Amino acid sequence: MRTRIAIVGGGLAGLTLARILHQHDIDTTVYDRETSRSERHQGGSLDLHPESGQRALAQAGLAGRFRSEARPEGEEHRILDPAGRTLIHHVPQPDSFSGRPEIDRSVLRDLLLDSLPGDTVVWRHRLVAATPRPDAGWELTFQDGQRAGCDILIGADGARSIVRSLLTDVALSYVATLVQLTVDAVDRRHPDLAELVGPGNLWCVGANQILAAQRLSNGSLQVGISLRAENEPLDTYRDKRALLDMFAAWNPRLTALIEAADGAPTPRLIEAMPTDTRWTSRPGVTLIGDAAHLMPPVGEGANQAMLDAAELAGHLAANPADPNAAIRAYEESMFARIHPIAAMSARVQAMMLSPTAAEDIVRFFSRPAEPAHAD
Repeated sequence: MRTRIAIVGGGLAGLTLARILHQHDIDTTVYDRETSRSERHQGGSLDLHPESGQRALAQAGLAGRFRSEARPEGEEHRILDPAGRTLIHHVPQPDSFSGRPEIDRSVLRDLLLDSLPGDTVVWRHRLVAATPRPDAGWELTFQDGQRAGCDILIGADGARSIVRSLLTDVALSYVATLVQLTVDAVDRRHPDLAELVGPGNLWCVGANQILAAQRLSNGSLQVGISLRAENEPLDTYRDKRALLDMFAAWNPRLTALIEAADGAPTPRLIEAMPTDTRWTSRPGVTLIGDAAHLMPPVGEGANQAMLDAAELAGHLAANPADPNAAIRAYEESMFARIHPIAAMSARVQAMMLSPTAAEDIVRFFSRPAEPAHAD
């Protein structure tokens, strides 16, 4: 009998895993809590790294489609201080995919969804429990009472993973607050802001706070405000006027990004797992992406999640007769790879929201580039 694999979570990690396994003629079912692919806004833009995110897409046979959708010019970034002075301005080589080109999260997710058979993703299935079956495998229970069984369970269900509880009771820690806003049709409605941000990313760095913006392929700007972890209710950050008061001493040319935003601000807590998280391997179940190693959003999370998927798929495809051995091999490799990256991400997150963030970030971006490792 063929091993039935269930993937919980239809984000980038889960879809990448399903796609690569499909390439190896290994069928999976992806259970996702959303009602459809278009239920919610998928967030901003990602820079995909050659050694991780792009490597996973190549293994998925989607490198060509990625190149047709990605924006190399989106790698441009500008770092300003609160007075509006330019500290760093990086301009990538035109039309070059050798670096870390940007792609909208929604575009990348659609690319992965379109590469799968239509019945792979089962929508409206929010997992509430997974219990071991007497004869091995798992019984899955969903919020609406529906049930399903599987032999191998992969948790790709993000920060608040249900599957994670089968392996570890690790606690999340609150590391920052992120407030997101959107400026629609920026070129037509706010050409001054379009020029300020440019084709890629803008960071305005102050003491303990950052005002950032990035251009998306649909002509909008995704604006983000990052603040140190505080004991303030999230509703504090839902009012645009209150946000403007937090940046009252900043150059009005920068705070215009808040003024111009359409709709109400959306705040959320940024949480992280301990950087040395690991668990004892258990037959028939494992984790990928944020479920396995939730990190601050400083550029590695999605890339490492996709690489998790590629490496797990590779192990499962290479050892179909012993999926538990494949899972153990994946986990040991993943722990060794992730722990230094998670520690680095924690340091970068702390640096970005420190009193001396501007000087520290300039030093960070001015250091010689380290060569990418393909292994």
